Amino acid sequence: MGAAIRLARVEAGLTQEALAIESGVTRNMLIYVEHGTRPLAYDRLFDIAAALGVDPASFFSATTH
Repeated sequence: MGAAIRLARVEAGLTQEALAIESGVTRNMLIYVEHGTRPLAYDRLFDIAAALGVDPASFFSATTH
């Protein structure tokens, strides 16, 4: 899921700091989530998806290598 969030963030042209501000999630939490070292609270998943303008389900269906 973290890799899918990172991909969506990069495709949206946002830095981690910009996404943090838009979503209300701290930059450090985004770093942890994108690297897969910490889980993300359910409600924060929706905050990030809303800030990126994507469906939260897309984070689970994206393929990463």
